[in-house]
Amino acid sequence: MKDKLKKEKKLGGDEYAENPKEFLNEEEIKDLNSPSSPEEHKEKSQIKKIEEPKKEAEVQAKGKTFKKPWEKEQFSMESWDPKTKLGRKVKDGKIKSIDEILGKNEKILEPEIVDSLLNIKTDLISIGQSKGKFGGGKRRAWRQTQRKTQEGNVLKFSAMAVVGDENGHIGVGSGNSTETLPARNKSLSQAKLNIFKIKRGCSAFDCDCSELHTIPFKITGKSGSVEIKLIPAPQGTGLVVANELKKVLKLAGIKDVYSRTSGKTKTTFNLVKACINALKKTNDLKVTNKMQTENETRN
Repeated sequence: MKDKLKKEKKLGGDEYAENPKEFLNEEEIKDLNSPSSPEEHKEKSQIKKIEEPKKEAEVQAKGKTFKKPWEKEQFSMESWDPKTKLGRKVKDGKIKSIDEILGKNEKILEPEIVDSLLNIKTDLISIGQSKGKFGGGKRRAWRQTQRKTQEGNVLKFSAMAVVGDENGHIGVGSGNSTETLPARNKSLSQAKLNIFKIKRGCSAFDCDCSELHTIPFKITGKSGSVEIKLIPAPQGTGLVVANELKKVLKLAGIKDVYSRTSGKTKTTFNLVKACINALKKTNDLKVTNKMQTENETRN
């Protein structure tokens, strides 16, 4: 095709040579734009690969970075602007441990306080269920509900998150929104605000170790129709609980425990709440000075 154009130009077809697309079909235009040899194909692909990193480098040089929409920014102490008196004390370094806050029963109103004082890990509880082919479906982190209006169906997503440092601090929160990612972020921030400390120990009937691997005594918790009883277990037993409760107990720092449940336990929302209510009862234990010194030496 290109050879044909050269011949036409030599013969005096100036209008044809200057605007060939006006005189050609769609297929002929594609042939005209496409490279005539595989070597030209390789050259074009190499040029594209070189141009793409250049664009990214230019954007990064201007102070911008490529981020996925679901990625959350990491916490930085310098960019944090505290809005409460407690937050300002934490940023100034007057409060260096979260136990100082929890010991005085002060209310945490900023999730950044927890981020700055603890090295926390997060996880989502599977409270929803996807649509299955024959009625059943896989568990998922989002619970979807819809409301009928004059405009149509209005969807709403709920999420439940758990945070902890695997060393006696645990928190659970829930959030809802019209989209999944805002619901997740709301539940995570709420879980950080609801964080509390639990007591651990070694009180199983056939375990003589001195490590903090289980709960100090039998505890029970209830939420709705669900009731759960947690029983201390010897070292090496593991977590004999439901799969979703393993996420909670693992982040709380409990490695061995037995459980007994009753009620409608398929309602994961109430099951996790009952477990949290039971763990809060570990703080009812009166700790003597001797026990406190032993715990400090272990930690």
